[in-house]
Amino acid sequence: MSKTIESYMATELVSFAPGDDIIKAMRTLLERHLSGAPVLDGEGKLVGVLSQRDCLEIVYHTAYHRDWGGQVEQYMSRKVEHIDADCSILEAAEKFLHSSFRRFPVLRDGRLVGQISRHDIMRALDQQYLREGS
Repeated sequence: MSKTIESYMATELVSFAPGDDIIKAMRTLLERHLSGAPVLDGEGKLVGVLSQRDCLEIVYHTAYHRDWGGQVEQYMSRKVEHIDADCSILEAAEKFLHSSFRRFPVLRDGRLVGQISRHDIMRALDQQYLREGS
């Protein structure tokens, strides 16, 4: 029987609040070598994701307008795809196969509990199916 993604997801995540300074958030992504981070409201509810793509847009526009600054909520992506914590490894693998995203936030009862990546799913499939079969 397939384990759920909870067994393989990352749980120690960098996150931002909507009111955080965008420049500090962007530098955090750069310094920690992160492709993005969840944005949580005061109750811990996922309200968006700040990605390198979002930050690249800021830098690109700033090169022309010299207008740095603002808050994370001005630049974050609000439409966020996620995976439920009780999703099986095979269900998650299928979702990744039909998506260009490299990672998904993992929610339980509407709250962020972790993040699962393609790498995590590959590791899980290797452990559950390839190693067991050899």
